[in-house]
Amino acid sequence: MPMVSRPEGRPEEPPDTTTRTGSAHTGAGEPARRPMGEPPGEPTGEPAGESTGEPAGESTGEPAADPDSRHRLTTLQGLAALSLDAMASVAYGPESIVLVLAAAGSYGLGFTLPVTLAIATLLAVLVASYRQVIAAFPDGGGSYAVARTHLGRRAALVAAASLLLDYVLNVAVSVTAGVAALTSAFPALYDDRTAICLAVLLLITGINLRGIADSAKAFLVPTAVFVGAILTMIVAGLLRDAPASTVTTDGHPSALAQNATAVGALLLLKAFASGCSALTGVEAVANAVPSFRAPAARRAQRTEVALGALLGVMLIGLSVLIGRFHLQPVAGVTVLAQLADASLGHNGAFYVVQFATMVLLALAANTSFGGLPVLMGLLARDNYLPHVFGLKADRQVHRHGVLALAAVAAALLLVSGGEVNTLVPLFAIGVFVGFTLCQIGMVRHWRRNRSSGWRGKALLNGFGALLTGVSALVVTATKFTEGAWLLVIALPLLVLTFEAVHRAYARIGERLGLGRVPGPLHRAPSLVVVPVSHLSRLTCEALNAAVSLGDEVVAVTVTHDAPEDRPAAEALRRDWELWNPGVELIELPSATRSLGRPIAACVTGLAERRPTTRITVLIPEAEPAHLWQRLLQNQRGAVVARAVRRDTDAVICRLRFRLEPQSAGS
Repeated sequence: MPMVSRPEGRPEEPPDTTTRTGSAHTGAGEPARRPMGEPPGEPTGEPAGESTGEPAGESTGEPAADPDSRHRLTTLQGLAALSLDAMASVAYGPESIVLVLAAAGSYGLGFTLPVTLAIATLLAVLVASYRQVIAAFPDGGGSYAVARTHLGRRAALVAAASLLLDYVLNVAVSVTAGVAALTSAFPALYDDRTAICLAVLLLITGINLRGIADSAKAFLVPTAVFVGAILTMIVAGLLRDAPASTVTTDGHPSALAQNATAVGALLLLKAFASGCSALTGVEAVANAVPSFRAPAARRAQRTEVALGALLGVMLIGLSVLIGRFHLQPVAGVTVLAQLADASLGHNGAFYVVQFATMVLLALAANTSFGGLPVLMGLLARDNYLPHVFGLKADRQVHRHGVLALAAVAAALLLVSGGEVNTLVPLFAIGVFVGFTLCQIGMVRHWRRNRSSGWRGKALLNGFGALLTGVSALVVTATKFTEGAWLLVIALPLLVLTFEAVHRAYARIGERLGLGRVPGPLHRAPSLVVVPVSHLSRLTCEALNAAVSLGDEVVAVTVTHDAPEDRPAAEALRRDWELWNPGVELIELPSATRSLGRPIAACVTGLAERRPTTRITVLIPEAEPAHLWQRLLQNQRGAVVARAVRRDTDAVICRLRFRLEPQSAGS
């Protein structure tokens, strides 16, 4: 039977043609809206839960029964889905500090713990700040949402661009770091590292296309094993007075500078900047609040605090062990491997730590897959990215965002050749720009809100803005020649791209008259054009549909004057006269084998002769019962549709006639 062409299965959510100002709410959770293309202004109201600092779910009463709750995150699943980046950073954060301080010899390594404590202090400030961000902006978006509401459009776009760059680089860095750990254990795989990186990326992408909840369940065990292994290693190391083993460093040259005793402020700042790579991923929870189960904001806050506590304990514990065992960086062996060897001995426990580290480093890219598609969805909602990124599938997945992230990350992996050192200098710069803008925005938020204790909260965010702002400058300055200059160029280019997309949507909105009440409806005479090539049930159903749709119907067929084509044309003419459906058949002679152009030219001529008539081209197509049978079709309908769409303003209707499978007895 015939049917109207439509997407199969449950349709994705349509894109918004309006945008929300900030994270403001009107009434029971309904967002305040403005017409597409209208510049963002002041918020129409304070976000739910701002005045008390409590999550929106507590104050507005989130719905108790959410049909998609099984596709959303619990607190524990949130740790597995959104904190892998930050968790995995303990594998390279302390090592980055040690490698910089090694330039000052063994004396310089004595500053490992103070530098780590400074980073842990910044971590505590960030966690406290983002906990407030989650409560004030329960719709997610993190730095982008805060900056959009309190700092204006341009600052919001800078924050979004910085987060976007950081998330993309996180995927590439995490995958390459995990594969680097694998090739260190199995050197024979080194030449195939790029292919392995792409395979890991494909695996993570496939899991995330099934939904963030499914990815969290898949990564929950590796996360638990890694955290348990690191904490066990720290406890075991603290109970030892001397290293249990030094097998991993035997035969490896030391990377420690000799006869160097001076430790200057510049060296300490560089070590701090390198170690700040451990803070990437802290903002991911605030960006993806809508991915949590109700009450979403409270669950996200708990996840943020748990992440900060675990990360802080692991960073400080590893730094204490570095000083306790007087470890030195050596070529070819990671600091974490040395610590596992010294704390647990060169046994099965050592290999558990190494394997868990390798797996978690590779899977740390999942943080970006959890946070970036949500951020892209918010940008699409505000008309700064194509609306396709705002679509969500059945499992609450922003499929197009996931696929776009995977594609860009794959390009980076191919360009870098799977070398982690090529990408690390670019890492962690963008995120500090977002951190700083978020903190400044929250200061303005508390000054406007003036709820109970607002001065203390504003002071906390102001202190955080100072720390992250200085960190952003230090990281950029110390790594500028190592590749950071690329981000300095890429960030404004992204902002310009966002604005170009926004202007395009504004022009579209103006042409469509969005936000304005349309004029009265009026009926115009209609003509339906039906292309045919032979008589069949499909032709009959198409004409039945056409006479139901239009005031007048004509059938058109393209004929060729070649000798081999004349019999078919004559047969169609004869059969049409015998059938006599009451519809005129117009023959369109064509000197070439083109099918779409003659029909498009006919439609153009009809439109010129009848300018007040609305013309519809109804293209009949058979839909096979089996997917593989579509390969047998000639695709004439698609050819005609493309030509008519390209050359005319006619309405195109593709009517599909479903071919039911034959029964066994027929």
